[in-house]
Amino acid sequence: MAVLFQEFRLKDAVLRNRIAVSPMCQYSSDNGFLNDWHFVHLGSRAVGGAGLVIVEATAVTPDGRISPADSGIYLDEHVEPLARIVRFMKHHGAVAGIQLAHAGRKASANKPWEGDNHIDSDHGGWDTIAPSALAFGGTLPKVPKAMTLEDISHIQQAFVKGAQRALAAGFEWLELHFAHGYLAHEFYSPLANQRTDQYGGSFDNRIRFIMETFAAVRSVWPERLPLTARLSVTDWVDGGVTLDESIELVSRLRASGLDLLDVSQGFITPDISKIPWGPGFLIPAASRIRREAKIPTAAGWMITDPQQAEDAVKNEHADLVMLAREMLRDPYWPYHAAVKLGVENASEILPIQYARAVKR
Repeated sequence: MAVLFQEFRLKDAVLRNRIAVSPMCQYSSDNGFLNDWHFVHLGSRAVGGAGLVIVEATAVTPDGRISPADSGIYLDEHVEPLARIVRFMKHHGAVAGIQLAHAGRKASANKPWEGDNHIDSDHGGWDTIAPSALAFGGTLPKVPKAMTLEDISHIQQAFVKGAQRALAAGFEWLELHFAHGYLAHEFYSPLANQRTDQYGGSFDNRIRFIMETFAAVRSVWPERLPLTARLSVTDWVDGGVTLDESIELVSRLRASGLDLLDVSQGFITPDISKIPWGPGFLIPAASRIRREAKIPTAAGWMITDPQQAEDAVKNEHADLVMLAREMLRDPYWPYHAAVKLGVENASEILPIQYARAVKR
């Protein structure tokens, strides 16, 4: 049997295969509330056979949203709409995960199809915060407020409360968003962090926000359930985060209770010219982190072909493959991959309502 379709156990979470749906922002919420769009979007990927489905970057505070239409988990009332989706996904065999996030200086933006640019405060936008008063640039020119120690503590506690709400909603997999130029990554990268206090300067200081936030969430998230993180392991920009640094950071996070790293990259500045775009281009980084930091990894980015995914897992470069755009193109990618890889009774990946019609 293809390794891609073997069960994966991480603590009490049991994935029916090694295929995960990466968190994908839908920009379709109202004041953070998920709705029927998310129910269908996420539910259909569970029906399609993925082992793990992760809800999009979900803001722990209102000003942590990328856009006014982002998912949120900063109100107790957000729990039930999330719980409804969780119940459906679990009923159809997928482990339900959620990604907690704060957008930092990249917050207060329009939807991508409406410009992906900063919204003025007098047109529904808001003031942003970040480690330092440095604008992201490009279409996001707002200069954020440099966070005080009180601000840092407030956001860390918001992550804690978000984790508690995620648990109340029934999620069995929690991912912290430490990537893509958002707040935690802004602390980590010297390209965004010019602080001179205990949260800036040296490597130990720049990772302090991540380490403290992780520890705070770990203290309330049950030990029996996976606590994972998505990390930009390289900035692809001179003077930014390097893979060597990230291996050290991940090793420390593992020692503090990290269960798996979702390997990602870049987007700390608008300059993406040095990213070596190509099929599965982050698989080598995931492999090195898995080997050197001695932690399970998930590899994503431009993994589209079933054999490519199978090889990544079979050759122990990664434990899971994260699919995003390919899952938008084909919610039933797991079934089609199983057919292509010659998995016996591939139709059993689908619910009986579909399997009876496509049996092979």
